[in-house]
Amino acid sequence: MIQRIYSLFFVFLFVVFSSSAFAASSTDAASDEKEFNAVEMIMHHIGDANEWHLFTLNEGTPDEKHVSIPLPVIVKDPSGWHFFMSSDVAHGEIVNGYTIDHGIIKNTEGLHKASLFNLIGGNHTSDNSFFDFSITKNVFSMFLSVIFMLFIFISMAKNYRTNAVPKGAGKLLEPLVLFIRDEVAIPNIGAKYQKYLPYLLTVFFFVWLNNLFGLIPFFPGSANLTGNIAVTAALAIITLIITLFSANKSFWKHIFMPPVPAALYPIMVPIEIIGIFTKPFALMMRLFANVTAGHIMILAIISLIFIFKNAALGLAAVPLALFVFLLELLVAALQAFIFTVLSALYIGMAVEDHDHDHAHNDHDSAGKDTIVA
Repeated sequence: MIQRIYSLFFVFLFVVFSSSAFAASSTDAASDEKEFNAVEMIMHHIGDANEWHLFTLNEGTPDEKHVSIPLPVIVKDPSGWHFFMSSDVAHGEIVNGYTIDHGIIKNTEGLHKASLFNLIGGNHTSDNSFFDFSITKNVFSMFLSVIFMLFIFISMAKNYRTNAVPKGAGKLLEPLVLFIRDEVAIPNIGAKYQKYLPYLLTVFFFVWLNNLFGLIPFFPGSANLTGNIAVTAALAIITLIITLFSANKSFWKHIFMPPVPAALYPIMVPIEIIGIFTKPFALMMRLFANVTAGHIMILAIISLIFIFKNAALGLAAVPLALFVFLLELLVAALQAFIFTVLSALYIGMAVEDHDHDHAHNDHDSAGKDTIVA
């Protein structure tokens, strides 16, 4: 039975990849007016948008029509708040001075979209810029994943109140919960693991679930949430905040009074301080780069069919893209695991006791023994 399920799953994926490749290839062959741009296509699929694109009818023809689910646009400018749907400005229309140009909300009256660095530098102020709080495709996907997680885990909690034996999704997720507790939280954090276990479980399932949701970039409505550096940065910052606010005296002593000769403090202390911020930076970049690279690789392989305008190339490109996709199934879980393990490791380093005095005494005793010997 399991072998049949795997076989059907493989056939389904092969059909999806094949149909996507050959349908687009035939459309491109039928219309040479629009040259295929692989970079534009890839960036479109891995980027964010103000609409949830489903599919395109009559692509490459004068009757081309994009079928999308509009999402709310919310902006704040000097004149106040503005609310409208992305469909109201999808075709160049202007609403309250705003339109969408290449998937980006723009103001037609000279206002700039506020950014963090320009706000810090003073280039953007509340008088010459607008703030975009729109519900984009990634934000909507994040809401869906959170609702899905709440539904699953609240159902599991209710089941455990009345029945000690897991049912439904609990049969699959309970081993994962125990694995994170026994193999990640306890070994890396120690006796204080219970305080941080809810966060570790949340970040593991959040990253893993969204990795799976956005695994196939050209699936209708897919979102590249964990391939968005703003999302991975937010997760890394949360880990940094938890680490710093949980740090004990031993941790800060290790930073500002490392167990090295005092003459090396001018070198080691700055290195230790930089290390505080390089750890979350590595968390951010590792997740972002691996997820984005997988999407780009699959799309680049499929793009070879359109670049060479040869449908027969799909006989090689589609199975190769399918293999990379199956590999990404493993990467999706692996990256969630790595992010969780490293978060637990950094928290554990902050809450454990560093007995520097004992270490120095051992070092001095060892030196004396060597001299006596």
